[in-house]
Amino acid sequence: MCRAADVTSQDDHTSAAARSADTRPATRRALLAGIAAAAAVAGALPGSQAVAAPAARPAPGSDAPLSLTLLGTNGGPPPQAARYGISSALVVNGRTYVVDCGRGAVSQYIRAGLSMTSLAGIFLTHLHADHVVDYYAFPMLCAGASGTGGFRSPIEVHGPGPAGLDSTVATAPGPVPGTVEMTKLAARAYAASPSFFMSEGTGTDPTTLLRVHDVLPPAGTGASAADTAPEMSPFTVMENDDLKVTAVLVPHGAVYPAYAYRFDTDHGSVVFSGDTAPTPNLIRLARHADVLVHEALHPEGLTGLGLPQALVDHILATHTDVADLGRIAAESDVRTLVATHLSPGEPAAVSETTWRRLLKDSARRADFTGSVILGADLLHLPVRARSGRAR
Repeated sequence: MCRAADVTSQDDHTSAAARSADTRPATRRALLAGIAAAAAVAGALPGSQAVAAPAARPAPGSDAPLSLTLLGTNGGPPPQAARYGISSALVVNGRTYVVDCGRGAVSQYIRAGLSMTSLAGIFLTHLHADHVVDYYAFPMLCAGASGTGGFRSPIEVHGPGPAGLDSTVATAPGPVPGTVEMTKLAARAYAASPSFFMSEGTGTDPTTLLRVHDVLPPAGTGASAADTAPEMSPFTVMENDDLKVTAVLVPHGAVYPAYAYRFDTDHGSVVFSGDTAPTPNLIRLARHADVLVHEALHPEGLTGLGLPQALVDHILATHTDVADLGRIAAESDVRTLVATHLSPGEPAAVSETTWRRLLKDSARRADFTGSVILGADLLHLPVRARSGRAR
C-alpha cells in the first residue's frame, strides 16, 4: 500500500533526490542492452512517496554525471510573471541537452549556471509557440559580435518534421514547415543582425552553429495529420557517447508530429512527455525510467480566467489532468515523477499548495510510491539509476 506523501522542505529537496537512488557504476552499452529485458520486469519503487517543494536555486556545482534542471515550467503561450516558458536542461557527463525552448529559455539557461560551451544538443517536442519561441535565440545571440559565443559547433538539433499540411495563415502561404525549414526561415527573418556584424569582420552566420534534423515517425506506423499518435513502439532518434534518445508520437490535438523523448545514459534515464493527452505510447516509452517529467493540467483552475469556451475545450482535450499523473507514473513504473508545464501556471489561479495537494492525492489513489516533485523554475535534480535495475 502507498504510504501518505511527505512534503519535504526546499532545503531538503535536492539532497533527498540525490540520496534516493543507487550509484553503482555501469556502462551505457550495458544499460542500453538491458532496456528490453528491464521492460519485462516490474521493479518495486523504493522509499516513500514525497511531494517536494520547489527549490529556489539550482546547484550548478553538482558533480553528478547526470542532472536535470527545469529552466521554465509555465504551461501555454501567454507569458506569466511567476514562471518562464517551458524548457528543461539535461546535463550528461558535462554536456548539456536542452528540451524545448520556451520564453526566456536562454536567460534561464545562463541563470542556471550552464555554459554555452557545454551545449551539445536541442530537442523540440513539437512546434507550438511556447516550445520554440526561444529556439533560434540560442544561435542568434551567440553568433553576434562574439562569433560562436563558445558554442560546441555545430549543435545537434532534433525536432518534428513537416506535418504534410498547408498553412492556414494568409500571410504565410505554403506547406507548414518542420524544424529544418523553420530554422531556414528564422535565419532569413533575422538575417540583418549577423549581416551587419559580419560586414564589419565580426560575428558569424547563426545557422553554421547548428546541424538540424527533422524527426519523422518510422514507416509503417500509419501516423499522419489525420491520425497523429497511433499506438507504436519507441524508435531511435539519435545516439552518441553520452546517451541514446528514443521517441514516440503523442496526441496533442491538431499538432503533428508531437513527440515524447526518452534519454538513456550510463547514469540513469529521463523521459519528457512534451504536451500530450493521456496515451499508452508514453507509458511504453517511460517504462522503468528513473525520472518522468510530465506536463500537468488542473481543469478547475481554468474557471474564472475568462477564456473562450473553444480554448477551454482545446486545453481539456489535448493535455493531461494532474489527477492522472499518479496512474501514469505507476503504470510506467518510474522512480520519480516531476510535474511541469503547469496549466494554469499563474499562482493566483492555482497555488503551489494546491498543486502539491493534487499531486499527492493523484499518487495516493494510484498507489504510486515513488518520489513526486512539483516543478519550479530553476529546480535542479541530480539523477542516478535506480537500485536493482538491469544493466
